[in-house]
Amino acid sequence: MQENYFQLLIFDKDGTLFDFAKSWENWAKSALLALAGGDEILFRALANRLSFDAERGVFLPDSVAIAGTLDETAHHLAPLLGADFTPQQIAARLNHLAQSAVMVEAAPLAPLLTGLRQAGYILAVATNGQKDEAEAHLAAHEIRPYFAEVIGCDSGHGAKPDPAMCAHIAQACGVAPARAVMVGDSLHDLRAGRAAGMATVGVLTGLADHGTLMPHADAVLPDIGHLPAWLGH
Repeated sequence: MQENYFQLLIFDKDGTLFDFAKSWENWAKSALLALAGGDEILFRALANRLSFDAERGVFLPDSVAIAGTLDETAHHLAPLLGADFTPQQIAARLNHLAQSAVMVEAAPLAPLLTGLRQAGYILAVATNGQKDEAEAHLAAHEIRPYFAEVIGCDSGHGAKPDPAMCAHIAQACGVAPARAVMVGDSLHDLRAGRAAGMATVGVLTGLADHGTLMPHADAVLPDIGHLPAWLGH
């Protein structure tokens, strides 16, 4: 690969910048308990609805929470919470709880992002989480200044696998889609990048395996720490 052929690297957040299981599985149990008001029966019903194994404390691969938006998760849970809680109220509660979740870096981020910036790449984040959640997590790890653009599902550009997020970032950064890479852990990420005309790189720090990602990716890496080598640095 020609060194620095690519100019723009777009990262998903959950499962890509941050290890999905290590970051979200402990949080999910406490968040669902909070939604259930401590009611153990309701907690288990919510967990089952979300494909979260309450006994093992792990998400199952078909959970809407893995790649879906907060609104999709809220609508999924709403039938169990009764008429007193609208999907909008559930989403707001989850968003509030999510901002304080402790994220675990998928690879040491500050040195990685420093190296990529020094190599001349423009960096951005496109997440199906909400923008304020993303901003909070990036700020907590002191990495927000590395990114030229950070957009979420509530930023007005749809949600992955719709390619509009990726297309907007490329346009805002003045980069042709063919010179951009979408990096993510889910099929939503890879399909969005492909549909936007970008190269795609899958990583295994989410819940999807190599065989699931590879048909939709130019490469599948163990984590984003391997990205500089793939780029030729």
